[in-house]
Order: sequence, then C-alpha cells, then structure tokens
Amino acid sequence: MTVKTRIYLVRHGETAWNAGGKFQGHSDIPLSERGRKQAKALAERLSNLKIDAFYSSDLSRARETAGILAEPHRGTVYYLPELREINFGRWEGLTFKEIAEAYGELSTRWWASPLTIQIPAGESLQQVVDRCTRAVAGIITRHAGETVVVAAHGGVIRVIVGAALGLDLNHFWQLRLDNVSLTVLEYHGPEKAILELFNDTCHLHEK
Repeated sequence: MTVKTRIYLVRHGETAWNAGGKFQGHSDIPLSERGRKQAKALAERLSNLKIDAFYSSDLSRARETAGILAEPHRGTVYYLPELREINFGRWEGLTFKEIAEAYGELSTRWWASPLTIQIPAGESLQQVVDRCTRAVAGIITRHAGETVVVAAHGGVIRVIVGAALGLDLNHFWQLRLDNVSLTVLEYHGPEKAILELFNDTCHLHEK
C-alpha cells in the first residue's frame, strides 16, 4: 500500500515590494501589515486541521508567514534555504518594466527560456528546480503519511507544482499564484503527486 503525504504549499503574505510590483528574489523583505493580516486569516482556516510539521524558506517574509500559521498548533517551524525564491540578482528591487528597459534582449530570452538563461548575478530556473526538488524529496521522506505545511515563494511553488505534474517549466509564469494562497499536493511516494487545490484564497474574502 502506498503511503500518502499531503503538503500544503503557502505563498508568503504581501510585502511592500509585492505591492509595488518589484522583484524580490533573495532580498529579505519583511511582511507588510496587510501581509500579516492575510497570514492570520489563513491560520484561522487551518487551525482545526491536524498538521504534523511546518517548513519554511529562511527568508523573513516566508518565516513570519510560517510562524503565524504554526502558532495555533504550537508547532515548530523548520527553515530550509533550498526553498528560497529565485535569486533574481541584479533584477531585485526592479519592476517588470524596469527590467525590460534595462536588460532588453536578455529579459526577453529569460521569459522565453528561464530554465537555461542565467540572470545577471542570479540563478537560472533549473538551479531552482534542482534545490526545490531536493527539499521536497527530503520532506516526503521525513514525513511519510503525514500532513505538512510549507511556506515559500511564488516562483518556488510554481516550480514544485510544475515538477510534480510534469509540466514544461519554461512556462511556469503561466501559473498564477497570489499572496497567502493555498495549494495542496498529495504525494504517493516521491515520484507521483496529485494536485488537490491550487491558488485558493477563499480565506481572504470577506465573510
């Protein structure tokens, strides 16, 4: 019988750079007050579930989100640097428009083929795929048959979902992922996963 592991993937709450449309990457930008309220809304939604472990990227916006989610469960959060957002290098702090204006052809090439194009002083998407795949495999191994919450970043969650479903990750930006959205994957061992929920934000809607 296959042991199932359910992973709740949560994108961190909003930051000032999110609100301003700036690329964050490895820049350690904290949650805004709105981002904290968003995380508390999701924490309330998840408060009655049995959750066996909490993991997070080691960047503060994800760490704080995970801490808010873990609080009702009195859970410990484990930080994994492998779950960091894409390192956008020299693009961090810039908007999409500013990147396109400053990096022209390279920007166009990256959006068309992010798996292989290296961002100046940053990463290619393939490097992100490799580290995220290792992180998820480790979580599945350690928590076989359990339910785990993972607080991470938009690019990271797109990569994890795309890899699980066998998608062409050169198109990963076509997966919309909102702040404090909930995405659920059920793993039947490390090689097979079923997507149960994607980018759900019903906890943010007014009651």
